[in-house]
Amino acid sequence: MSTEPEPATEDATDAVETGPETPGTAETAGAASETRSDEPAGDGGEAAAQVSEVEAELAAQRIERERIERRKAEKQGPIDAGGKLSGSAADLLAAVRAVESGEKPAATVFGAPEPARRPAPEPVRPPRPAPAEPSAGSVGPAPETVQSVRGVLAEGGAPEGLAPQTAALLGEGAQDALRADPWLLLRVGGVRPEQADGFARALLGAECGPDDERRGRAVTGWLLEQAALAGHTALELPRLTATLAQRGVPDPDAAVQSTLAEGEALAFQDALEEAGARREGEQDEEGEEGGERPVRVLIGLERYALAEESLADGLARLVNSAPKQDGSAADWEQAAASAQGSAAELIRAVAGHGLVLHTGGEASLAEPAALLHAAHALGLRAWAAAPGPLGRDRFAALLGAVPAEPPSSGPQAPAAVTVTGLLTGVEGPGRDADGALGLDLLVVVDAPQLDVEAGALLAESLPDGARLVLAGDPAVLWSVGPGRVFADLLAARVCPQIASRRPDPGPLGELVSGIGIGELSQVEAPGKEVVIVPVRDAGEAVHRTVQLVADSVPRAIGVPAEETQVITPGHGGAAGTRVLNAALKERLNPGPGRFGGFDPGDRVVHTPVPGRVLPGRVITADAEGLHLSCAGETVIVPRDRVEGSVRHGWALTAHQALGGRWPAAVVVLPGDAVQALSRPWIYTAFGRAARHLSVVHGVEQALPRAVAETPAKPRTTRLPILLAPQIPTTTD
Repeated sequence: MSTEPEPATEDATDAVETGPETPGTAETAGAASETRSDEPAGDGGEAAAQVSEVEAELAAQRIERERIERRKAEKQGPIDAGGKLSGSAADLLAAVRAVESGEKPAATVFGAPEPARRPAPEPVRPPRPAPAEPSAGSVGPAPETVQSVRGVLAEGGAPEGLAPQTAALLGEGAQDALRADPWLLLRVGGVRPEQADGFARALLGAECGPDDERRGRAVTGWLLEQAALAGHTALELPRLTATLAQRGVPDPDAAVQSTLAEGEALAFQDALEEAGARREGEQDEEGEEGGERPVRVLIGLERYALAEESLADGLARLVNSAPKQDGSAADWEQAAASAQGSAAELIRAVAGHGLVLHTGGEASLAEPAALLHAAHALGLRAWAAAPGPLGRDRFAALLGAVPAEPPSSGPQAPAAVTVTGLLTGVEGPGRDADGALGLDLLVVVDAPQLDVEAGALLAESLPDGARLVLAGDPAVLWSVGPGRVFADLLAARVCPQIASRRPDPGPLGELVSGIGIGELSQVEAPGKEVVIVPVRDAGEAVHRTVQLVADSVPRAIGVPAEETQVITPGHGGAAGTRVLNAALKERLNPGPGRFGGFDPGDRVVHTPVPGRVLPGRVITADAEGLHLSCAGETVIVPRDRVEGSVRHGWALTAHQALGGRWPAAVVVLPGDAVQALSRPWIYTAFGRAARHLSVVHGVEQALPRAVAETPAKPRTTRLPILLAPQIPTTTD
């Protein structure tokens, strides 16, 4: 769609009130690329009454690590082979098998001696407990450890501010470990290989070299961590070795072998399906057997690789086990008959299946809400969960708007919680004596936000016979963490999939629906539901954004500034969240920033743990720290954590805004971020507006090109391949 260029001197105020044409083939553009590791996070809790979000998340992560160690100990056999390998891939797998069996691989495998192998941990199989409440003093390294690490960092010329994080990562004796292997510094977030190389040269002197085995392992692990930040759960071996060579590792194969031998990564061999290909041993019509099946060798960090395996096992258990007998088939059919359209299809699918996928836009959420109330009427313990508090509160409002008809006696009426709160016991029904969640039906909304770790914990926590419904819009951005759980399950076709036929209403619904299928069409917006504000540069973009939020939208649309959300592609750049938040603070809540740049009344987002967003406002600050009001609860952020976990929140990235909807949204697309634009990003950003969308636009035809030509970046995952042998595919 096109708009008539507005006069350069025209104020953004007038742009809203005169209602320029809405986006179609119009120009609009993006900003600096979004950095996932920069995304805020979190669910808070009452400081005195319950487990804090940080402590709860640490407890959940501890449970996850223990579970992974058990899985490692239980893996007795060699790596499953889906076909025959040759060349370097075969050599690698032979070396991996030798390492797993405790033998020394032949020296000819990689042309380098094999490093000593760490003993495998003893199998430990305790029952699945509910996450225990950690003591307040258990969080963080000892002060003396931090001080010792600070001395080593100073000696090597590294910033001493890295000491707390380094000590937390390496644990007790961190200073000795760092002296013995300076490249361990590369495990600290934000440190790059060239910086770790400089630190190692300062400590080791002449002993330091690019062919150092310690460097090869560290760079391999760093590349796998970077891949995880980009959403991959593993990397294909050729891609990994090629990137290692680009990073100056002389013998990439030896570096990978060493990393595997130390247990810092795992190798997998997956058979690939080809259209028309015959399985090995199968014969065609002429009696000729099929040849070797194509395979790929993947290298992944054990944390994500084993979480993906655990997720596949848990989902297979749900699919292959009969759902709990609750009510008769006639009762379920009666509940379905009283529903409308695809809501009836959803209820019928859930009646007979342990896992069901539900897809649709914002309006389709009414169907999972109807399902939950129907299940409650049948006597099921039915709950809803969302990955973050924005989605939880949004769905809770919808769930409360659907009248419940509870049985005369039975379980609590359906309620919405966060996934983290459900898993840690801070919210939800809690766990039974076996450690399973006390529920019969769980509906997870905003399911595309689930990464493999959260998905694995959910699947393993559900009791036998429970039903799981994953509901979401497949066109939005994928999870901040590794994996693409919802998209992989849709592609695997291992369970019923119910596509909602309920369209999102109005001009905004029409616009966003078109973007989802790659079309940016002009829409009629008589009520100024969609407005384009052209700009020439980033400075003008910032100026007009402030005018829109503070003046134009409140006056012309009737939405106050506190209910308007600004969304931009990145944190950096001339019109990123940092610059926009500074300008919006100056206009909406000016102040000296008495506590780390914050003042009472500031709109913020809190990141208690990476990947979780908790929006809120600053209440006050004192010696304890920064006091925030987040999702109706008070959260105290200690002084030393404010800089790393609290940002101003008038402007967010699209990933930070996932799960939320605001009466008005201002999407800022300056000219320095064209590379950040993609169809999922635009779909997600535009879809955050419930009543009004203003697009501050500065890149001519980049917007329609991105919608038409730039899908989501591919991610390397294993979930469909892991599910294939455990669950038969379905055509439902």
